[in-house]
Amino acid sequence: MPSLTRKMTKTGTRLRVLATFAAAASLTLALSGCTKLETESPSSVRNAAGTRAARTDDAGARTDGTQARAGGLGTVDCAHAKCIALTFDAGPSENSARLLDILKEKQVPATFFLLGKRHIDTYPELVRRMADEGHEVASHTWTHKILTDAEPDEIREELERPNKEIERLTGERPALMRPPQGRTDDTVHRISRELGLAEVLWTVTAKDYKTNDSDLITERVLDQSSRDGIILLHDIYDGTVPAVPGIIDALKKRGYVFVTVPQLLAPGKAEPGKVYR
Repeated sequence: MPSLTRKMTKTGTRLRVLATFAAAASLTLALSGCTKLETESPSSVRNAAGTRAARTDDAGARTDGTQARAGGLGTVDCAHAKCIALTFDAGPSENSARLLDILKEKQVPATFFLLGKRHIDTYPELVRRMADEGHEVASHTWTHKILTDAEPDEIREELERPNKEIERLTGERPALMRPPQGRTDDTVHRISRELGLAEVLWTVTAKDYKTNDSDLITERVLDQSSRDGIILLHDIYDGTVPAVPGIIDALKKRGYVFVTVPQLLAPGKAEPGKVYR
């Protein structure tokens, strides 16, 4: 029969091994930025808002409230249409004018998450054009600082500075922001809520920051796209804008309707401090 000391030694060893694995798992979650990250889908936001609207309206009549305004690009009802949102990070850039030409020609609205330093302050006329042509203009911070590595005052500065510049240029204060690398946490949520910002992540990424192959970018987007998808692209990279016409044409052939992120949620609205994907 094994001695009590030997049993205790084996038990202690097992506990140490389990503790090591648990610590490693916790570290992995922390580094990935996925700890306790709760997100809301576009369909859940629409359904909740539609239910509230159907219960009552100011005139006492029932309504589903599903119509959404699309700037100068018409209206769409994503409760019934096969909607998808095209979003671009880290502009404006020298490629943005060509991108806006393409979107105008194709009659496709997009959501732009703009960087401040060397972008908003370098291409203010493109920021104005994005808003004037019916696109949603949002924030991607001022310097692309990883917000989960920053102090609260730094987070606030990173978010507030582009807000002020975008409002000065367009007359509209952003209601949406995208955290760099999608990394967020409770502190970012709290400060975003204080500033009136909702966080928007993505469901489709071409990883266009790793390749200038436009065909590969197109292939990756088409392989991942589905209804209510949010496509992440970067118009700062040379291979991305040339891929956009093919992406649009192929998805339209599949029956998709392009919308901005607010349209994707309508009749619901993005709530400050919440995360949408």
